[in-house]
Amino acid sequence: MPVNVGRDTQSAIYRDGASGRLPAVPTSWPALEAAARKALSPAAWAYVAGSSGAETTSAENRRAFERWRIVPRMLRDVSDRDFGIELFGHRYSSPVIAAPVGVLELVHPDADIGIAKAAAALGVPYVISSQGSKPMEQTAAAMGDSPRWFQLYWSSSDDLVASFVSRAQRAGAQAIVVTLDTHMLGWRPRDLDIAYLPFIHGQGIAQYTSDPVFLGLVRERIAAALPRQKSRITPATIRTLLDMTRNFPGGTLRSPQPRAAVETFLDVFSRSSLTWENLSFLRKHTTLPILLKGIQHPDDAKLAVRHGVDGIIVSNHAGRQVDNAIGSLDALGPVVAAVGDRIPVLFDSGVRSGADVFTALALGASAVMVGRAYTYGLAVAGAAGAEAVLRNIIAEFDLVLGLTGHRSVKDITGDSVVRTG
Repeated sequence: MPVNVGRDTQSAIYRDGASGRLPAVPTSWPALEAAARKALSPAAWAYVAGSSGAETTSAENRRAFERWRIVPRMLRDVSDRDFGIELFGHRYSSPVIAAPVGVLELVHPDADIGIAKAAAALGVPYVISSQGSKPMEQTAAAMGDSPRWFQLYWSSSDDLVASFVSRAQRAGAQAIVVTLDTHMLGWRPRDLDIAYLPFIHGQGIAQYTSDPVFLGLVRERIAAALPRQKSRITPATIRTLLDMTRNFPGGTLRSPQPRAAVETFLDVFSRSSLTWENLSFLRKHTTLPILLKGIQHPDDAKLAVRHGVDGIIVSNHAGRQVDNAIGSLDALGPVVAAVGDRIPVLFDSGVRSGADVFTALALGASAVMVGRAYTYGLAVAGAAGAEAVLRNIIAEFDLVLGLTGHRSVKDITGDSVVRTG
């Protein structure tokens, strides 16, 4: 990442403006959100923008940021800035990580490939989602040698969990992110009021329908339903049936055979019985760093360290799971204090800008995840829009870093911000 990415990005926008060209995506959050809403269907907007209950947790994520203010320092030489970070033995060009976002086919035909290309163009690690619209192998191929992680929703099938992790390793993942807070879907009125869940329509399950273990589970389900035809059901038949799920008008699954793939997914998607002891299973199946995403309580952070995980991501799933919950930023400081220097603590939920990235780092985060913002960029202008949003956030972070008298991420400390509320 160039040392003057902030100034260079600004200059490019202003020069384009002199030629009559506006930015590919709006640079302010309200305008970006409005543009994304205009670009998306009502069902897609409900799914992407919605949160749980009265959406108070989503609002609290923002209020938590508003309670902190940045304190600039002056007369420091910041002409040579380096905002790269090191995590798990890898050097990354900035502290920004592209968070996992599922069902991106709702947002734009580029889907996961668009985000992969955007992240790769900037050297930003992309956390490939378990609920991807493209198989992880295709997404990884679009990134070349750029860094990628894999997000795991822990299935009720251990064999499927092992298969996902094995595939992620072969696809070049540098870490496994276990999302803990979605073993059941939260109560999301925007989706409920239009009776819409994309998974029921065969969307966002490409990791599953491309997996040999999952295909075996579907085959078993179909064979049980059609015992007389068992001998004629082959893996090739299953793949054909799965392909058919995407070709029904309006996404409706009208055949009992393709519907078996969706029903199998709904059966194996999550495991509410998961406990700390299950983590040893994952450790046996990968040598990659394991991060737990969804930690909010300091005692859970201590348990994570005790059970040998490599990192924590403080997150409330952008407010999509539990209504009236603590703002994610309010949880960050206590979790960092509980962990100390033993493992990195990353941050997720409510990030809208480079100033937000700075604030989270000042409160102890080792890196900061961005999800909804780049998703809106994808909706507005495809891969180029997602890249522009990520670049803008990094550019603003660079400017905030320099304007506050800091030369590197390591220079950002607790006294770089003050609490005002």
